[in-house]
Amino acid sequence: MPGIRAPSNYSEEPPRHPALKINAKEPFNAEPPRQALVSSYVTPTELFYKRNHGPIPVVDDIERYSVSVVGLIEKPRELFMKDILNLPKYNVTATLQCAGNRRTAMSKTRTVKGVGWDVSALGNAIWGGAKLADVLELVGIPKCTSVTPAGGKHVEFVSVDKCKEENGGPYKASIPLIQATNPEADVLLAYEMNGETLNRDHGYPLRVVVPGVIGARSVKWLDTINIDSQVCQGFFMQKDYKMFPPSVNWDNIDWSTRRPQMDFPVQSAICSLEDVNVGRNGKIAIKGYAVSGGGRGIERVDISTDGGKTWKEASRYQKPGTQYIADDEKSDKWAWVLFEAEADVNSNTVIVAKAVDTAANVQPEKVEDVWNLRGILNTSWHRVLVQVRHSSM
Repeated sequence: MPGIRAPSNYSEEPPRHPALKINAKEPFNAEPPRQALVSSYVTPTELFYKRNHGPIPVVDDIERYSVSVVGLIEKPRELFMKDILNLPKYNVTATLQCAGNRRTAMSKTRTVKGVGWDVSALGNAIWGGAKLADVLELVGIPKCTSVTPAGGKHVEFVSVDKCKEENGGPYKASIPLIQATNPEADVLLAYEMNGETLNRDHGYPLRVVVPGVIGARSVKWLDTINIDSQVCQGFFMQKDYKMFPPSVNWDNIDWSTRRPQMDFPVQSAICSLEDVNVGRNGKIAIKGYAVSGGGRGIERVDISTDGGKTWKEASRYQKPGTQYIADDEKSDKWAWVLFEAEADVNSNTVIVAKAVDTAANVQPEKVEDVWNLRGILNTSWHRVLVQVRHSSM
């Protein structure tokens, strides 16, 4: 398309932060060290996880770059950046999380297919851009529309990004039209991240941000918005990112029996400690994140210092020094909550975290109960081991 191109190889990749833990080089997939996540409520852009399916697109001419809005609508239109920038700008603080976050731990139960993420395939950012609801009004679709007169019920986002899973075709995904046209859903066409122009890794010049939903639906490097009568038929909607029961394997899988995953379940992880820690007995700081999909807040985070026999509640915050209240208007409903607690540890112990959201959804205890062949949505209790060495002094 004019102004932007998908390179055929990886010779034009952008620079990346040396602290990132690389899971795959081509395409580039990497996450920050877990301790970096709890050092700030807003994740620094350079430490935000990178999830890619092909070479990073290159913008040659921003003036010529445009997005086509087509499909089951009365007024198809080509929108240039100036058209998007002329719409009211919104800042939405939202956590994006890869559906495969914590896949590595799930693979220890039974082998799964996918990038081996630890607990850091997520980040919290302030996204700036136009609401998709306002963009769709430009092509004659009113706010809070569930179906267009021509029968459009879904909004498909097509990327410039080319990937092998689509046989060299573009990455794509869709959301329901009612979600896209609802201003309260805060779906953005974003051109800023943390107050700066999007960088190439995160979708420059324009990406979709769908808060509360798995990251795979927040399509980067936007090329086309297609209003369709059916859910996107692309690989990542139909043959990936679906939640199957533990009984399904690659011999008996039937992709058509499951819906594409959208909202993320309630999730938490301890970030101030590694999976195995050696230290002296005494007080230990337990810090981490908790987040739920669909705009549901975090009602509480429970911490156990005896492997899950007894529990105490951690303190939660979004803004340092300000108590977080899940349903308060001042709380960022699409964003994670950071938690902290202190424990007195004087013998070897397993520290556990589990979160509860405002709908009283709670993380499952065992990874075996949510195991699935694609290794997605590992939201089981997060456990770390602390081995205490007693000083002889």
